[in-house]
Amino acid sequence: MILRLLLLIGLVFGVAVPAAADDISAAGRGVVRIVTIAVVDGQVVGFGHGSGFAIAPNRIVTNAHVVDLAERYPDNVVIGVVPSEGDKSYTGRVIAYDSQADLALIEFTGARLPPAALYTGPVTEGDPVVSLGFPGNVDLATARSAADYIKPMSPVRSEGVFSGRRILTNVEVLLHTASIARGNSGGPLLDRCGRVIGVNSAITRGEEGDATFGFAIADTELSTFLREAKQPYASVGTPCTSIEDRLRQDSDADARAVTDAAAARRDAATQAGLVREAALEKARAAAQRGRENVMAVAVLLLVAGALALGAAGLFETQGDRRHATWALGGGAVEIVVAVIVFVLRPSGEIDLPATPAAQAAIVANAPLGKLVCRLVPERSRLTVSSSEDVPLIWGKAGCMNGKTQYVANAGRWERVLVPDTEQSVSVLAFDPATRTYANTRYLMSAAGMATARTARGDAAKVCTTDETALARLGAAQAAVRATLPPLPNEKLVYSCDRAR
Repeated sequence: MILRLLLLIGLVFGVAVPAAADDISAAGRGVVRIVTIAVVDGQVVGFGHGSGFAIAPNRIVTNAHVVDLAERYPDNVVIGVVPSEGDKSYTGRVIAYDSQADLALIEFTGARLPPAALYTGPVTEGDPVVSLGFPGNVDLATARSAADYIKPMSPVRSEGVFSGRRILTNVEVLLHTASIARGNSGGPLLDRCGRVIGVNSAITRGEEGDATFGFAIADTELSTFLREAKQPYASVGTPCTSIEDRLRQDSDADARAVTDAAAARRDAATQAGLVREAALEKARAAAQRGRENVMAVAVLLLVAGALALGAAGLFETQGDRRHATWALGGGAVEIVVAVIVFVLRPSGEIDLPATPAAQAAIVANAPLGKLVCRLVPERSRLTVSSSEDVPLIWGKAGCMNGKTQYVANAGRWERVLVPDTEQSVSVLAFDPATRTYANTRYLMSAAGMATARTARGDAAKVCTTDETALARLGAAQAAVRATLPPLPNEKLVYSCDRAR
């Protein structure tokens, strides 16, 4: 009980240093300091610390030797999990432990951290690597009290190169030149896109001027450990490219797609024009025949009326006044009808069908139904996201999945999503003409997310065609965009087809 009070008192409030908007800083938001405090008979007899990183929102990977005392003496050792940002720390417990591989899995409650992703592609000797963690020598130089060890702050970054794979005590490790020290144990070794390639574990001793090297538990050992612990994890196998290059390439691809779509529309318009002209010619011929038939009927009625008038005169000369009257009336009626038919004859003109442009406007708002969207790797950049297919239902007038309203913008539909439980903002776009779906993701700091959520306000959570509601949604999305960093971390581009 005394131990827990000490830990709770020690988990003091602090403010994390804001991180720059890059992949390494984004990965650093999931890096934590691991603190262990051992108490016997109410007296603190041991204090240690290391590093770790989130593999799930509430689970942390670290070295087994960092939490060795807690594993052996769970009743006398408390584990503290100190995030890199925020104002709180949390208690954790070991749920998986492998002393041979020097890996452990810690679970804690009370917060959600952005999980890291493992890189499953090849790592070549000489590739740049980055280490994140809390080296003890930095703490000794800067800490003013024990409370500083449990104060949230950003991890220390050091860079180096990958120097090859080795075997250390029967465990595969990665040899690298990024500077690490005691306290870095359990922290991630990353590629330059912020994906985990190893878990820092040990360093070589430098003697008489010898350079020191770091050892990290290899990705192969880590993935095996997580599978045996039945812990799901994100993995990415696409090569690391800069977001600037990917956006430039994707902009070129967008331009080509627009050009191809325009050419397809021109071809469709040409074909539609030919069909339209044929239909017009046929309709004109039918209209002309109808006009001529009506005029012929008018002539026949006029001739019949004239004959009836002549017959009336003949009956009159013969003294047959009754038949003369009937013939005169009938002839007059026939002449009047002939005049009316002639005056009301068809003009021969026809109503033109809808133009291709009007038809295109209708198609842009039309529902497409169930779609399956597959990632286009050559147009995408992934650091932590899954590459799995995305099913969606595209409804009428920008309604996604029957619940999320998109706003029309420059020939496509867009929506900016600011979730309440994740540290990311997604700018989603769908082009019905090319059936291209894109997710541009910004991996944000806690402070950045708070600002984005404030700008979002109470965005529409249902589909609507109300102009006022759409205007409010568009204004909220513009406000959120203004809070985003200059560059995103990820861009996922999908090609969508109708679901079978």
